[in-house]
Amino acid sequence: MSRDSLLADLRVAPGHGPGLLDRDPGERVGASSKKEGAARLAEVVERLGVLHNRLYAEASRSVLLVLQGMDASGKDGVIRSVFTGLNPQGCRVQSFKAPSPVELAHDFLWRVHQVCPARGEIVIFNRSHYEDIVAVRVRKLAEEKVWGKRYDHIRGFEKLLTDEGTTVVKVFLHVSRDEQRVRLQERLDDPEKRWKFRPGDLDDRALWDEFSVAYEDVLGETSTKAAPWYVVPADHNWSRNLAVAGILVAALEEIDPKLPEPVIEPTTIT
Repeated sequence: MSRDSLLADLRVAPGHGPGLLDRDPGERVGASSKKEGAARLAEVVERLGVLHNRLYAEASRSVLLVLQGMDASGKDGVIRSVFTGLNPQGCRVQSFKAPSPVELAHDFLWRVHQVCPARGEIVIFNRSHYEDIVAVRVRKLAEEKVWGKRYDHIRGFEKLLTDEGTTVVKVFLHVSRDEQRVRLQERLDDPEKRWKFRPGDLDDRALWDEFSVAYEDVLGETSTKAAPWYVVPADHNWSRNLAVAGILVAALEEIDPKLPEPVIEPTTIT
């Protein structure tokens, strides 16, 4: 399958739902085996580094990558595997937790806009403004008349970003409930991972169906031509990482950043 066909399969078409129930979280995309996937990922990450260097040097456009997914879907793993080796001066990870009192005193996008990428940057949102619909809806933190308006607000906000030169790429890491159970158990069993486990993880797991419905709605409502959603099968870490890296490289190749012209002609330094 060509890269364009693969991206089209993963992309949520504007005006359509993602059809999460019809998508296989265990699908292998981009390669047929873990060995082949690892080799391919190394190539794609190298290409990502070249394009990121040009984006940073050009300093006229930027990229925002939004990562969403159920608990243990692999957001941290994607960040470690795909972005290792990029110039940290032009790459930043932003995580979003429960809003602080100061943040709650402002509109829900206030804290988000402040940490969007500057020109030349790639910024990765580990969770995002979409929690202000999904989590708020499922946990009943506000009525529908509050979170229901946020679809329009987010579409408008992301249009502002794209109009101002930021390419917005949104990825939903689609993990199965069985695989989530395995990963959460690993967190409990491994002393090196246990710190990541929160009692609330089990509460959210009990609300799996409610979260699934909320994501089905939010992905369908907010996938636009300018800021599309991609649904990436996430049961296999290597395939998940390769898919996200490929999506990002495709976005950067669409931008086609250029190195600035040198201020002097090449010469021999004595």
